[in-house]
Amino acid sequence: MREHKILVTGTVGAGKTTAIGLVSEVAPVVTDVRNSDASIDKARTTVGLDYGQLTLDNGDIVRLFGTPGQARFDFLWKILARNALGLIVLMDNSRPDPLADLCVYLDGFAEHLRTLPCVVGVGRMQSHAVPTLDDYADRLASTGRVFPILDVDVRRRSDVLVLIDTLLMQLEADMRGDEE
Repeated sequence: MREHKILVTGTVGAGKTTAIGLVSEVAPVVTDVRNSDASIDKARTTVGLDYGQLTLDNGDIVRLFGTPGQARFDFLWKILARNALGLIVLMDNSRPDPLADLCVYLDGFAEHLRTLPCVVGVGRMQSHAVPTLDDYADRLASTGRVFPILDVDVRRRSDVLVLIDTLLMQLEADMRGDEE
């Protein structure tokens, strides 16, 4: 049995807490408090971390740690990223400039993204079709990075599991490459 620590990050309201709670087999740890930031249209927001856990068919355990979305908590991002094996970045396509938002997380996790596999999940694309997934790929390419980018609805367990599976496949491919 192996354990995998996966970090889930992204913009406020992108669904980090929802995604982790949806797939967790244990009662998720949530550090949401009443939102006091008037610029964020949300009643509650994460100020510490979210935690959930799930067991894969092979017995491996995935431990999911969610970060606060606000950049002012970037010191927590660095703490939570320690010993992570991969990163899921959730984007909210309904925000004013989601491509700029993406860059906040690429910059905030730049050191870790040199070695960690990553997958980007973009939510609310049905109601906000622009930017497109190709626009996200172009933005990533402009930074010299290539990661899978998926259209997701974090309210659907199957979509969250696809994000996790995509990340785990990258980890497995990296491990095979190290063995050769």
